This record gives sequence, C-alpha cells and structure tokens, in this order.
Amino acid sequence: MRVVIAGSSGLIGTALVSSLRSDNHDVVRLVRRSTAGPDESRWDPDHDRLDLSVLQGADAVVNLCGVGIGDKRWSGSYKQAIRDSRIVATDVLAEAVASQKVPVLANASAVGYYGDTGDNIVDEDSPAGTDFLATTCRDWELATEPARKAGARVVNLRSGVVISPHGGMLGRLRRTYSFGLGGRLGNGRQYFPWISLEDECDAIKFALTNSELSGPVNLTGPAPVTNAQFNDAMSRAVHRPAPWIVPGFALEALIGEFAKSGILGGQRAIPAALEKAGFSFRHNTIGEALAAALG
Repeated sequence: MRVVIAGSSGLIGTALVSSLRSDNHDVVRLVRRSTAGPDESRWDPDHDRLDLSVLQGADAVVNLCGVGIGDKRWSGSYKQAIRDSRIVATDVLAEAVASQKVPVLANASAVGYYGDTGDNIVDEDSPAGTDFLATTCRDWELATEPARKAGARVVNLRSGVVISPHGGMLGRLRRTYSFGLGGRLGNGRQYFPWISLEDECDAIKFALTNSELSGPVNLTGPAPVTNAQFNDAMSRAVHRPAPWIVPGFALEALIGEFAKSGILGGQRAIPAALEKAGFSFRHNTIGEALAAALG
C-alpha cells in the first residue's frame, strides 16, 4: 500500500510509520517543517496548503493530528487549539481525499466522544456525551464527511489511552510509581480505557485493509479497568506499593477543567467493531500491556 500520514511525529504516528515500513508499505509523511527527504511533503493545514499530487495513487490517508489534551492547563485559547488542531486538519484532508478519490481515510478520534459514562459499557453505537472533549470529538468526526460523501471508506479511530514504553502517559507515570508515589485518583471508580501501542498500530493497519470497518471504531483493549484497578496493576508491574489517594478536588485545583473530564471521568469502552471484524489483540489485559511496556 501507499499510505499518506499526517501527525506522524507523535507517539502513535512514529510507531505506525515504523510498523508500516517494516511490512514493506510505502509511507509518505506530511510535515509542517521543511522536508528532510523524498518521503516527506510539507503542508500547512491552518492556511489550507497541501500538495494534492501527494495523494495521487495513495491507497489510504491516516490523520493523527492534534495537540495533546493534557499538555497544558485548559485556558480558553488552549481549548481552541485542541479543537482547531484536530478539526481544521481533518477538514483539509477530508476535502483532499474527496478530490483525489483516495479510497480510505483513517482519521483519529477518541473515546472521549462518549463523555463520562460511569460504569455503563459503551460501544460504537453509544451516543455522544456533552462535555468539551465529547463535543470536540463529535465535530472532529463530522469533519470527515466530505471524504465519506465522495465514496471513501472513512474509519473514525476512537482511541483510548495508549500504553507505550516510549512516552505518553506511562512515561510520565513510570518514575512516580517507581519511587512508591503512585496511587488512586479520586474515588478510583472511573473507568480507564487503555490500549497497548502495538495493538493501536495493528488496529490501524487492520482498519486500512479490512473493508468491514467503516465509521466509528473503538481502539481500546478488550478489558477496560477502573482507575483503582489500573493503580494496582501499575504497583505490581513496578514492584512498588502505590497506597496514596489524590482527592478529586485537589486534582481539579491543580489541573483545572481537564481533571474533571479527562482524569476523574472515564469510559468503559469496549472494541466491539474490531472484535466483530476478527481483530486479534496481542495484549488482552492491562497487566499484559504494562508488562510488555515496562519489561
């Protein structure tokens, strides 16, 4: 396959490019800086600049663009950056996919689409939530409509939290837990929808080639856990106690709005579409994913 990828420099994008190339696929990376080789093409979605010739003959486009939702405290301007970095880039790519008749668009989204669902199990047929992250995900997915209307098979990749040995959330937590400073966040009953980095990449590649998959697809491990269960699993994985409790009000005071929806809320999301299509996970439990990432 010839795959064009936007957002290839992030945690998932870097791993996906490597995985696709190891399978002998041709990968072209869309970058916002000066190009460093023939496998890169410069684009500027904020000013609707994209060399459409890059998409000619492409079998698929993968869009992973978006600033980190937990990288900064949520000011009004940063919330706008969270939305714009996702929706504007998707607008540009969806229109380009439509005009160049690219057959597949795999576009990032997140299980935040569902909002805080408590202990209710949610799958791809569950409705959208109403908080900031949920409405952002809803509008993010709606931005793919031009590609869908043009006949492309569009897959909205509703990812959970990616468990990776190379950074991300686990990179920030590893040192904390290694020093015995880990603990439960809030009441610990909020669900934590996780997926290993290997399964994330495998699931995206599976979505690119499996014609059964279209529309929303939850990229989550098959056994979601609560925050308390994740804390226990981390404690076992690093062989350190994790007895502490961080009250919810303290997290909200420290982090702000993101704490309420992104940390103290969660989704008991299951990968129904992937499992129905026959996808096989490498890591079926949080313990397996942490052992692979921390081993």
